[in-house]
Amino acid sequence: MSTDTTTKTTEQRGAQVPTSGPAWDWAAGHGPVTGALSSTTGALALATTGAATGMPPGWALAVGTAGAIGHTVAGFRWCNAGRTIATRAASWLVGAGWTTWAISSGPLSWAALGSLAAIGVGIGTTARSMGLYEEAREEEALAAERRAVLMELSAERRKIAAEWTDRIQRVCGITVRVKGVEMWKTGTGFSIDAYLPEGGATWERIAAEGPRLSADARLPHGCTATAGPGIDQGRVILDVTTVNVLKETRNYPNDYTPLSIHTGIPWGYRTNAEEICVYLREQCALVVGPTGSGKTNMVHGILAGFARATDLLTFVIDLNAGSAGLSWVLPALNHQPEQGERKMRPGIDWLASTPEEANLMLDAVLRIGLQRKVSYQDLMAKQNTDLLPISAKIPQIMLVIDEGAEILTSTDRTLKELAKKILEVIRMLRAMGIRTVLTALGATSSVLGNLMIRREAKTSVVLTGGEVEGMDLSKVFPGARGLKVTQASYKGAGFMGTPESPAGLFKTWRILPNQIRDIVAATTDRHPELDAVSVKAAGPVYTTRWDADRIAWMNSATPALGPVPVEREQAAGLNLSALRKPDVESEEDLTAKFRQEIDAYFATAPEPSSEQPPAPAPKGLNLSALRNENSEGEQGRESGPDWLAAAIDAIAAAGPTGLKPSAVADLVCKDRKTVRAGLQGAVDRGALVYRDNGPHSVYVHPDHA
Repeated sequence: MSTDTTTKTTEQRGAQVPTSGPAWDWAAGHGPVTGALSSTTGALALATTGAATGMPPGWALAVGTAGAIGHTVAGFRWCNAGRTIATRAASWLVGAGWTTWAISSGPLSWAALGSLAAIGVGIGTTARSMGLYEEAREEEALAAERRAVLMELSAERRKIAAEWTDRIQRVCGITVRVKGVEMWKTGTGFSIDAYLPEGGATWERIAAEGPRLSADARLPHGCTATAGPGIDQGRVILDVTTVNVLKETRNYPNDYTPLSIHTGIPWGYRTNAEEICVYLREQCALVVGPTGSGKTNMVHGILAGFARATDLLTFVIDLNAGSAGLSWVLPALNHQPEQGERKMRPGIDWLASTPEEANLMLDAVLRIGLQRKVSYQDLMAKQNTDLLPISAKIPQIMLVIDEGAEILTSTDRTLKELAKKILEVIRMLRAMGIRTVLTALGATSSVLGNLMIRREAKTSVVLTGGEVEGMDLSKVFPGARGLKVTQASYKGAGFMGTPESPAGLFKTWRILPNQIRDIVAATTDRHPELDAVSVKAAGPVYTTRWDADRIAWMNSATPALGPVPVEREQAAGLNLSALRKPDVESEEDLTAKFRQEIDAYFATAPEPSSEQPPAPAPKGLNLSALRNENSEGEQGRESGPDWLAAAIDAIAAAGPTGLKPSAVADLVCKDRKTVRAGLQGAVDRGALVYRDNGPHSVYVHPDHA
């Protein structure tokens, strides 16, 4: 019974039964030692058996000959070396010869055993030598294959070097000596490292001829040859793009890994398909792009990178109904957490859509910066730095201002006050970790006239989208040569320059609303909290920024317009004396009333002429208060499209700031051309006033004109 139990237990355990001896792998191949041992023991066993049974000795020799022939054929099939094939065939024949002799003379004599041992040692030694030779032969074959590939690549590089040496000589009049050619891993081009000739030639001379070099090389549209400084002033790096990656649209990467202000924030990709990062710890940024160039999409891409950062908070100012930041706030405001789920945080930390809210934000930012200068002196002294150490505990504040450059150059009194505070932030708070990202509609002198904007915006972006008018690249990239607007004729494409990389072509990623919601959800636990020193300095305007009364406009049908005052609903229009109701009856009214009572009591005769002549037309302004109410009073509102009345009411509710045509178009769900025509008709009738202020032109109700 014990034997059966042990057998069952062994069968159940299978291969897991521990063994005390070595584990034999019968499927493994033989090495030099085991192969020689197997051959000699096999020959001894066969010879002993054959001698005992009287087997004819010739059979062993026939078997050995067949084995030698079989291994020879197999060796040719496996492409073994000649010495390997000869060694294996000889081993078979020697073993077969010894077996034949041992069967005839007896295998158990000392002569037979000694000779068999010598044969085993010889077979093992020869097998080892044969194995080493085969390994060396295989490595040499692989090395030869690699050398062939390198020779092919080297030939291609030599061809490129010779071709571009001649081209640079022909176009630029400079004879360079190519040191190396590096093919880009993305397969979209290559880089040439070359020595400049003696005599004072610089890389700028080649950079200035970039368009001519591209034309001479017959590069596709959107591909360029861009020269930059080399490892020293006597060398030049020429980047040549052969595949136009700007033509295709690439979505924002789905990799939402954490970022840091110190390690760079990706804003797009170069023509070599590699990401380009910006470092904004001490820099401000400027993004220029006309309507339709993809500027709004890039702003969302910038906010996406900021949302992924663990040591950064984003404040957004957008006076166009807050459209730039709403997409990053509404997913959190509309989020209904389940039981045990944490409330989602907005992708940005503060949003201002009106001048009043923007003033509150800028005042708070200035107080934060000044308080940080005082409160963190000991920390900066301890770390021996004059820059505030930015981290998750003391986050950097990035102030993103949509169309901020236009605010800085506006002549409006309200916007001038905002501009003054924005310039203070740019000028004073660099060391305290508060920087700005401004956007503009055009690269013109009127928009970029402020020297501080150009000087502090070390990171500059110009999105062209094929637009030529108002795209003076020299205003944004002074000194840069070879930049042509026509090279970036695709939406989202343009030029970017940073202190780390010279101005060159790039393209931003396409980011869609559903991806914005995904980023807000993925980064909700990553946003840092503002440090206690800054929260105290900012005051209640910061801590109550998400209160219901402050964000009620975000869910309103007419955002940023605010409630209509009761007085305005009751009596819209100018506060004219013609429409006022006197509190006390005038002397003329009392006299007329007294005469009516006398006539009724004493039955006096009527006056010679009771009809009064028509009053002459009043001189002065053609006021709607003095017009016929039934004919002209309603004409200004009713004549025109059906949506005009609602638009006029919205413009009146907007107050002195008025509304842009784009905002009215979004409100009434009409295209801008139709809306402009209808509003212009209202202006001609006096129902509205058009305030021309360039990109900030608005329509204002006469009550606030």
